[in-house]
Amino acid sequence: MTETILPARGDELPAVAETLAQAFQTDPALSWILPDASHRARALRSLFRTLVPADARAGLVLRAAGDEAAALWRAPGKAHSGGLEFLRTVVPLVATFGLALRRGLSVQGSIDAHRPKGRFWYLHYVGVRPAHQGRGHGGRIIRAQTAAADAEAMPCWLETATPENVPLYERLGFVTQAEWGIAGGGPHFWGMMRPPG
Repeated sequence: MTETILPARGDELPAVAETLAQAFQTDPALSWILPDASHRARALRSLFRTLVPADARAGLVLRAAGDEAAALWRAPGKAHSGGLEFLRTVVPLVATFGLALRRGLSVQGSIDAHRPKGRFWYLHYVGVRPAHQGRGHGGRIIRAQTAAADAEAMPCWLETATPENVPLYERLGFVTQAEWGIAGGGPHFWGMMRPPG
Protein backbone atom coordinates (compact mmCIF):
# COMPACT_ATOMS: atom_id res chain seq x y z
CA MET A 1 0.00 0.00 0.00
CA THR A 2 1.32 3.46 -0.85
CA GLU A 3 -0.39 6.61 0.24
CA THR A 4 0.03 10.05 -1.23
CA ILE A 5 2.45 12.31 0.64
CA LEU A 6 1.67 16.00 0.21
CA PRO A 7 2.80 19.37 1.55
CA ALA A 8 0.20 20.44 4.12
CA ARG A 9 -1.94 23.47 3.29
CA GLY A 10 -2.79 26.02 5.96
CA ASP A 11 -6.19 24.51 6.71
CA GLU A 12 -4.55 21.08 7.10
CA LEU A 13 -2.05 22.15 9.78
CA PRO A 14 -4.42 21.39 12.71
CA ALA A 15 -4.74 17.77 11.50
CA VAL A 16 -0.94 17.56 11.29
CA ALA A 17 -0.69 18.85 14.86
CA GLU A 18 -3.18 16.19 15.98
CA THR A 19 -1.25 13.43 14.17
CA LEU A 20 1.97 14.43 15.92
CA ALA A 21 0.31 14.88 19.32
CA GLN A 22 -1.00 11.32 19.11
CA ALA A 23 2.27 9.93 17.77
CA PHE A 24 4.42 11.45 20.52
CA GLN A 25 2.24 10.44 23.47
CA THR A 26 4.73 7.70 24.41
CA ASP A 27 7.94 9.44 23.24
CA PRO A 28 10.70 8.92 25.86
CA ALA A 29 11.80 12.56 25.94
CA LEU A 30 8.31 14.06 26.14
CA SER A 31 7.26 11.41 28.66
CA TRP A 32 10.19 12.45 30.87
CA ILE A 33 9.37 16.14 30.51
CA LEU A 34 5.63 15.56 31.08
CA PRO A 35 5.33 12.39 33.18
CA ASP A 36 1.57 12.59 33.80
CA ALA A 37 -0.10 10.95 30.76
CA SER A 38 -3.33 12.98 30.85
CA HIS A 39 -1.45 16.27 31.20
CA ARG A 40 0.92 15.14 28.43
CA ALA A 41 -1.98 14.47 26.04
CA ARG A 42 -3.31 18.01 26.51
CA ALA A 43 0.14 19.60 26.47
CA LEU A 44 1.21 17.86 23.26
CA ARG A 45 -1.83 19.19 21.41
CA SER A 46 -0.89 22.69 22.53
CA LEU A 47 2.80 22.12 21.75
CA PHE A 48 2.19 20.96 18.19
CA ARG A 49 -0.39 23.68 17.52
CA THR A 50 2.54 26.05 18.19
CA LEU A 51 5.33 24.12 16.45
CA VAL A 52 3.57 23.09 13.23
CA PRO A 53 2.94 26.66 11.94
CA ALA A 54 6.45 27.70 13.04
CA ASP A 55 8.01 24.85 11.09
CA ALA A 56 5.75 25.56 8.11
CA ARG A 57 7.27 29.06 8.01
CA ALA A 58 10.81 27.66 8.37
CA GLY A 59 10.58 24.80 5.92
CA LEU A 60 8.10 22.13 4.92
CA VAL A 61 5.23 20.27 6.56
CA LEU A 62 4.37 16.94 4.94
CA ARG A 63 1.30 14.82 5.60
CA ALA A 64 -0.05 11.51 4.39
CA ALA A 65 -3.31 12.05 2.52
CA GLY A 66 -5.29 10.21 5.20
CA ASP A 67 -3.40 11.91 8.07
CA GLU A 68 -1.79 8.61 9.07
CA ALA A 69 1.63 10.32 9.29
CA ALA A 70 3.19 13.77 9.33
CA ALA A 71 6.69 15.25 9.21
CA LEU A 72 8.09 18.68 10.02
CA TRP A 73 11.21 19.58 8.07
CA ARG A 74 13.18 22.78 8.67
CA ALA A 75 14.97 24.05 5.56
CA PRO A 76 18.76 24.26 5.22
CA GLY A 77 20.09 27.08 7.38
CA LYS A 78 16.93 27.19 9.53
CA ALA A 79 17.49 24.35 11.99
CA HIS A 80 18.10 26.78 14.86
CA SER A 81 15.23 29.05 15.89
CA GLY A 82 15.83 32.77 15.54
CA GLY A 83 14.92 35.48 18.04
CA LEU A 84 11.60 36.39 16.39
CA GLU A 85 10.50 32.77 16.26
CA PHE A 86 11.46 32.34 19.92
CA LEU A 87 9.28 35.32 20.87
CA ARG A 88 6.35 33.91 18.85
CA THR A 89 6.52 30.55 20.59
CA VAL A 90 7.76 31.22 24.12
CA VAL A 91 4.45 32.32 25.68
CA PRO A 92 2.45 29.35 24.33
CA LEU A 93 5.24 26.97 25.37
CA VAL A 94 5.36 28.36 28.92
CA ALA A 95 1.61 27.78 29.14
CA THR A 96 2.02 24.29 27.68
CA PHE A 97 4.81 23.05 29.94
CA GLY A 98 4.09 24.92 33.16
CA LEU A 99 6.23 23.46 35.95
CA ALA A 100 7.83 21.04 33.45
CA LEU A 101 9.38 23.95 31.55
CA ARG A 102 12.78 23.47 33.23
CA ARG A 103 12.98 19.87 31.96
CA GLY A 104 11.79 20.97 28.52
CA LEU A 105 14.46 23.66 28.31
CA SER A 106 17.10 21.18 29.48
CA VAL A 107 16.19 18.77 26.67
CA GLN A 108 15.98 21.53 24.06
CA GLY A 109 19.30 23.06 25.14
CA SER A 110 20.99 19.67 24.89
CA ILE A 111 19.55 19.05 21.42
CA ASP A 112 20.68 22.50 20.26
CA ALA A 113 24.18 21.91 21.66
CA HIS A 114 24.60 18.63 19.76
CA ARG A 115 23.10 19.71 16.44
CA PRO A 116 25.83 20.33 13.87
CA LYS A 117 26.47 23.63 12.14
CA GLY A 118 26.11 23.96 8.40
CA ARG A 119 23.35 23.46 5.88
CA PHE A 120 21.06 20.43 5.94
CA TRP A 121 17.39 19.55 5.96
CA TYR A 122 16.40 19.07 9.59
CA LEU A 123 13.77 16.44 10.35
CA HIS A 124 12.38 18.21 13.41
CA TYR A 125 9.48 15.81 14.04
CA VAL A 126 8.00 12.80 12.27
CA GLY A 127 5.20 10.67 13.62
CA VAL A 128 2.51 8.15 12.78
CA ARG A 129 -0.86 7.94 14.51
CA PRO A 130 -0.85 4.92 16.86
CA ALA A 131 -3.55 3.01 14.94
CA HIS A 132 -1.36 3.13 11.80
CA GLN A 133 2.08 2.39 13.26
CA GLY A 134 4.12 -0.55 11.98
CA ARG A 135 2.82 -0.30 8.41
CA GLY A 136 5.63 1.66 6.79
CA HIS A 137 4.00 5.11 6.92
CA GLY A 138 6.96 6.66 8.76
CA GLY A 139 9.51 5.42 6.25
CA ARG A 140 7.41 6.59 3.30
CA ILE A 141 6.93 10.13 4.62
CA ILE A 142 10.65 10.45 5.42
CA ARG A 143 11.70 9.14 1.97
CA ALA A 144 9.44 11.71 0.30
CA GLN A 145 11.74 14.48 1.52
CA THR A 146 15.08 12.67 1.56
CA ALA A 147 14.59 12.07 -2.18
CA ALA A 148 14.16 15.82 -2.67
CA ALA A 149 17.23 16.47 -0.48
CA ASP A 150 19.22 14.03 -2.63
CA ALA A 151 18.22 16.00 -5.73
CA GLU A 152 19.63 19.13 -4.03
CA ALA A 153 22.78 17.23 -2.87
CA MET A 154 21.78 18.25 0.66
CA PRO A 155 22.28 16.13 3.80
CA CYS A 156 19.55 15.55 6.40
CA TRP A 157 19.78 15.54 10.20
CA LEU A 158 17.54 14.25 12.98
CA GLU A 159 17.59 13.43 16.68
CA THR A 160 15.69 10.61 18.35
CA ALA A 161 15.25 9.45 21.94
CA THR A 162 13.47 6.26 20.84
CA PRO A 163 15.97 3.40 20.55
CA GLU A 164 13.59 1.30 18.44
CA ASN A 165 13.65 4.02 15.76
CA VAL A 166 17.42 3.99 15.30
CA PRO A 167 17.42 0.89 13.01
CA LEU A 168 14.59 2.42 10.92
CA TYR A 169 16.58 5.59 10.40
CA GLU A 170 19.68 3.54 9.57
CA ARG A 171 17.73 1.72 6.85
CA LEU A 172 16.82 5.15 5.46
CA GLY A 173 20.51 6.09 5.23
CA PHE A 174 21.01 7.99 8.50
CA VAL A 175 24.23 7.36 10.43
CA THR A 176 24.67 8.06 14.14
CA GLN A 177 27.03 11.00 14.64
CA ALA A 178 26.52 11.64 18.36
CA GLU A 179 24.91 10.10 21.44
CA TRP A 180 24.19 11.87 24.71
CA GLY A 181 22.05 11.65 27.80
CA ILE A 182 20.10 14.29 29.70
CA ALA A 183 21.27 14.85 33.29
CA GLY A 184 18.98 13.92 36.14
CA GLY A 185 17.76 10.64 34.71
CA GLY A 186 16.58 12.11 31.42
CA PRO A 187 16.39 10.37 28.06
CA HIS A 188 19.25 9.17 25.87
CA PHE A 189 19.49 10.73 22.40
CA TRP A 190 20.97 9.72 19.06
CA GLY A 191 21.93 12.44 16.57
CA MET A 192 21.95 11.08 13.03
CA MET A 193 23.05 12.53 9.67
CA ARG A 194 22.09 11.26 6.25
CA PRO A 195 24.54 12.17 3.49
CA PRO A 196 23.05 12.91 0.08
CA GLY A 197 22.31 9.65 -1.73
